[in-house]
Amino acid sequence: MSYLGKVLVVDDDPNVLELVKLYGEREGFNVIGINDGNLVLSAFDRENPDVVILDIMLPGIDGLTLCRKLRSIRMIPIIMLTAKGEEADRVLGLEMGADDYVSKPFSPRELVARIKAVQRRTQPIDDVKYAKLKYCDLEIQADIRRVNVGDSAIELTPREFDLLYHLAQNPRRVYTRDDLLTAVWGYDYFGDQRTVDVHIRRLREKLKELPHEYITTVWGVGYQFTPPSKEE
Repeated sequence: MSYLGKVLVVDDDPNVLELVKLYGEREGFNVIGINDGNLVLSAFDRENPDVVILDIMLPGIDGLTLCRKLRSIRMIPIIMLTAKGEEADRVLGLEMGADDYVSKPFSPRELVARIKAVQRRTQPIDDVKYAKLKYCDLEIQADIRRVNVGDSAIELTPREFDLLYHLAQNPRRVYTRDDLLTAVWGYDYFGDQRTVDVHIRRLREKLKELPHEYITTVWGVGYQFTPPSKEE
């Protein structure tokens, strides 16, 4: 079995840690379990994981605060665990920079599928044809997962990058939220469509220095990437 990377799971429920470890290691991941929010930052530094799974309600530092802190250290994929039906927590987690969320109780197979999906989407792109996209002052370097606005690089989460890159590959094509959930989240995603809206809002905020609005809403349908016309 090939080694797929290291996953840091943070949850105070020993059953959750045991399930994720069992199913994750069966698929080839090295799963590290932490049950206290106060231990996460030191474990993150020590283990250097490839993906982090964070429960929101934790002893010590809560998951939302940890998500923000980890984001300030490194742009690593983060999946939040939330109580079923707690929409406010899910949206807040996405606003804090999480790439995905899973509601409890959850299927361990689904969680492993989401880990694989977020890893797959964060791999560098080797195809020279799609390695770089440039539209006036916006440059997307897919091979190194870097976005430049003018002369400056901007920091995007892995999922924000995936969403921008997918839209930019097909200028002026209109995507529904379901289209984007399937294409960008990497598999048949039966999630909250507000996930897309939150990521679009974050992208627009990070691209606000550009003189042109690149991501536009098609009311009643979805979103499209609209580069400047030659006249602009």
